[in-house]
Amino acid sequence: MLSSRIKLRHLQAFLEVAKRRSFARAADGLAISQPGISKTIRELEETLGAELFERSAQGVALTQAGLTFLRHAGPAIRALEEGVTAVSDTHRGHWLRIGALSTVESRLLPEAIRRWQENEAAEVGVKVVAGRSAFLLSQLRLGELDLVVGRMTEAREIRDLTFEHLYYEPLVLVVRTGHPLAGVTPLAPGRLVEFPWVLPPPQTTLRQQVDSFCVRHSLDLPGQLLETLSLPISHRYTQEGDAIWVAPREAVIDDLEAGHVIELALPLEEQGGSVGLCTNASMEPSLALEAFCEVLREVAAER
Repeated sequence: MLSSRIKLRHLQAFLEVAKRRSFARAADGLAISQPGISKTIRELEETLGAELFERSAQGVALTQAGLTFLRHAGPAIRALEEGVTAVSDTHRGHWLRIGALSTVESRLLPEAIRRWQENEAAEVGVKVVAGRSAFLLSQLRLGELDLVVGRMTEAREIRDLTFEHLYYEPLVLVVRTGHPLAGVTPLAPGRLVEFPWVLPPPQTTLRQQVDSFCVRHSLDLPGQLLETLSLPISHRYTQEGDAIWVAPREAVIDDLEAGHVIELALPLEEQGGSVGLCTNASMEPSLALEAFCEVLREVAAER
């Protein structure tokens, strides 16, 4: 059991003397008097019941007991300093930087941010950057983002990053209410190419699934295409015409529930892709990041 008599000043004095091999130089380094540091080391030795240094005219050297204590005191001080830094950064106005894919922009991420900010006592701002998985993951790798959230398990760019699965999210085919294909059952895949499509751009994880769907059903993409990750543009374009929108279910769930759009009776995916959070293991996570990831897991579990 750690003695309550051992204080932080004892450990700091011990490490400084061990590093400088001199009481005088250690005293200068800590900006205290030499008698003061000698007294501090003597108190520590009395508490431990062992001599930590051998004194000589040439200076001081660690005893075997001192070497043993050094192996534990150094890491303990470093861990404490890291903890103080993490707490200080969080309460000083740290920013939480989140990369968001379109699969989580409508419900998961806004709800997680709202809930986290309600419970987070510190003043921590949130910056959300939307974009393609390749770009966001490259920013995460460079340390420009703290985490990336969305559907990305098939993104080759993950490589050395850490991905944590939260839930499965399918792509769906939706149209406006009153569309010629709304309510058609069964729906022949060939009829889809009679209308414009709104779909994710090439070189995205979502587009790979669209391409696979077309291969399975021997479809060529129609000539009229709108390629975008913008949810507002996709929504307005679909509502005001006969386009078929290939969208993550979360992106259109509010419109589906309100009856503004209809899901076609032709599944694009059975299970869907894995939505989760991606972090950079080489970066030390802040308290804010750890707390936010826990809220993300909580919100995802309620789905």
